[in-house]
Parts: sequence; C-alpha cells; structure tokens
Amino acid sequence: MHFTFTAYTISVLSFIFYGHLTLPLVSAATLPGNQHDCNSHSKRLPSATWYQPDDHPVHQLFKRGPSAGTDGVPYAQVGSPAWSAAYPQSTPDANQLPELWVDALNSATAQGKIPGFAPSTPTDGNPVYPDGVDPLGNDVCSTTYKCRSDPDNIYDAPDGVMGISFDDGPLPSSSTKLYEFLQANKQRATHFFIGVNILQNPNEFMMAFETLQDDIAVHTWTHPHMTTLSNMDVLAQLGWTMEIIHNSTGGRLPKYWRPPFGDSDNRVNAIAKEVFGLKTIIWNQDTEDWSLSTNGTTSQQINASMTTWLTGPKVPGLNILEHELTDDTVQMFIDAWPVIKENGWNTISVAEMDGGAPYQNSPSSSGNVQPAANIVRPFVSVAQPSSTSSSSSSSSSSVPSSLTSATSTAGTTTSSSIAQSLTDTVISTSTGPNPSSSTSASQSQTTSSASRGTYWSWCSTLAIVVPSLWVLS
Repeated sequence: MHFTFTAYTISVLSFIFYGHLTLPLVSAATLPGNQHDCNSHSKRLPSATWYQPDDHPVHQLFKRGPSAGTDGVPYAQVGSPAWSAAYPQSTPDANQLPELWVDALNSATAQGKIPGFAPSTPTDGNPVYPDGVDPLGNDVCSTTYKCRSDPDNIYDAPDGVMGISFDDGPLPSSSTKLYEFLQANKQRATHFFIGVNILQNPNEFMMAFETLQDDIAVHTWTHPHMTTLSNMDVLAQLGWTMEIIHNSTGGRLPKYWRPPFGDSDNRVNAIAKEVFGLKTIIWNQDTEDWSLSTNGTTSQQINASMTTWLTGPKVPGLNILEHELTDDTVQMFIDAWPVIKENGWNTISVAEMDGGAPYQNSPSSSGNVQPAANIVRPFVSVAQPSSTSSSSSSSSSSVPSSLTSATSTAGTTTSSSIAQSLTDTVISTSTGPNPSSSTSASQSQTTSSASRGTYWSWCSTLAIVVPSLWVLS
C-alpha cells in the first residue's frame, strides 16, 4: 500500500475537525455515576524516553526564557488577559469542573479511598461535625480538633531544623517586602498561595517563583474551611489552585498543600491525595500573626512566643505558622530572624522537610520538568456507582468555558489524565469568557473552546499518524 499525504490534505482534515466537532459541558449536579457505557480501555503510558532529548532544538520553540524549567507547553503569559480569563474570578462553581477531575473523584470513591462521613458545619466560625461523627476518632481525624493520628500529615520539622513558610500570598506590598528580605538573606521558603491571590497579583507571584525560585504550594482557591465543603467543592478548591500553579510555572505540579485555618480531616486529605497527589502540611507552632489586624494578638506577644520557641529544645524541629498577609505579619518574621540565626537553626523551605522535591514532577522551581502525565499515579478502572449526588457551591461566578472541555478515555480514569488535562486546557484555548458575560455568550464560547480543544487533539494525532503512514509507503 502507498499513502500520500500533502499539506493541503492535512489542512482540509484539520478544518473539518475544527469546524464540526464539539465537546459537552460537564455538570456535576447531573453526572451519572458511570459516565461511560462503552467498553473499558486501559491507557498505556509512553516509555520514559518518548520525548526528545533535552538538547533537541524543538525544546527551544517553547521555552519562555533562558532557564530550562518548563514542560514544553506554550502556556499563556502570566498576567495576560488570556491567562486570567482561564480561571474562576471568585468561589468556583462545582457544577462546572473538568470532567477528568470528576471522573477521578468518582473512581477513588468507588474504590473506597474517600471516607463517606458527612462534612462539618460552620458554627460560630468553627467546624462542628454531626452527632455520631467523632472528630478525634481515627475514621475522621480532624486537624481542627488537634487529631494527629494520620501518619501522612506533616507537622514537625526534623530535629534542629526550622521550616520556613508563609501562607495567604501573594499580595501587594507585604509580599514584596517579604521577598526582598528573603532574597537579601539568601533564604528559600515555601509559599502556600491562595488561587485568587495569584490571579489578582501575578507580578508578586512571578517574583516568588521566578526571581526567588521559591517553592510554590497550594492553599486553596478562596481560603474556606475545607471540612465544611462537599466533595465536589473540595475538588474545585484544590483543582483550580493546582491548575493555575501548574500553568504559571512551566508545568509544575505542587506536591504539598496546607488547609486554611488548619481545617482538614481524613475525607478532605483523601481527595487531595487520591485525585491530585497532594500531601498535607500543618504546623507545630502558631504565631497567630494573622490576628494582629483584629487585635487578637500583639507584636509583643508574638515576639515573646518566637523567642521561647527559638531558644528552646530543637527536638522536634520548628514548623511555625506565619503569614505574608500584611506588613506587620512580615515584620514579625524579620524581627525574629536574628534570634533564629543566633540559636543555630538550620533554616530550610518547608517543602524540603519531607526530604524530597517540592513538586511532583520537578526537583525545584528552576529544575527540569517532566510532563505531568508521566509522574502521577494511575487509577484502576472500576465499575462506577449507578448514581452520584453532590452539593455544589452557591457561587454565582462564571466558570470559564475553556476549562470545561477536558474529556477522559471511556471507562478509564487516571490521575495522570488529571495532570495532563491541566496542559490540554491551555493548549485548547488562548482566551476565555468575560466573567460578566451573559449565559448565552458563555455557552457559545464553550462550544468554540471545546471545538478548538478537539481540533488541536486531532492535529496532535495527525502529527503522530502521518509520519507512521509515510514509513509504510
């Protein structure tokens, strides 16, 4: 057989795919337990050497700068309109999530990996569990109630070590003040970033990631009490934060997250771990510096606590909760710095306390990046329950259509697919809807975005198939 493909033929096929193929929106409220009634397929991951060597010229086509640390995907420029339009502008709507995330959660639930106890209820600012649910029991293990029986959670630093980290950034002024101090003292830190803060402060984000090359970790999208949320809302809070970090750091997948208010339990931790590969970091000392602005504490009280901890025993090491929330909270760390050094503490980024890399697919913010699909644990395909019920967020924010076009292989869900969908989303669209757009406009853009995603998927397929057929000739 002899096959001849011309550039014209490929262009015509591409036009056909672009013009006529669309993908449906995913609605969490109407998702059946089993999305696929076709035969189940297993997806074989490519070998470790499927990609071109690092010195191959193709890599230069996608690098944004002289550093080697990207996964080769041409992501939107951080801070650009195309970049910001791709994410929820406030509390994410759990009714509209990438299908791959939902499938992965359903798969983990069906395998018994997600505990089924009820969420807590916010009562006077604190999460309260229903009658019969013991927050200190091994089945629940609420970190708000000081349960520490989950061996996967990280609380303490190694002996003699002080882990450096800051929550709630990036923010104007206070974050810049902190970053300048860290840079001047050559100190790396972990930043547990809030998704909407990244969205609103891209310059500060890039200073932390690109200039300081610090470690970026997850602190949810809008900083809620996580144990009060439904499974779908937990998925949304973690997923969008993972996505914006992944798409803004050259494809890096964070390995760690810290729950806002330290509020997590076995259910929330399981979703973080089984769907997104995240490990939970809490703390072993709390400055309560966040309450400086509300007179919940004073600078004198914080200084006294820091002095006690820093001059005390070094077993275990220190993992102190601190914030880059205001100039005052940052100043508390700056004031303690001389005491830290005078007492011989080995200061490292909190993400280094576990002895590994801060990212699931990269050793650092400047190191090489392996494509996400090759490093996240696969899920086993199992029969899904006949129905799915979930409560959703009451947010009225518009979810960008460009982020609802991901689809999964029929009958098979893998967390590597979740990671790959972060990449696929960016390739599928260069712009997103205006958050104030009407519903019809959003739906129209969804169809267009889904078409582009399918178009590029077919183009990628042709790029692989055509050379293979050429060999047959």
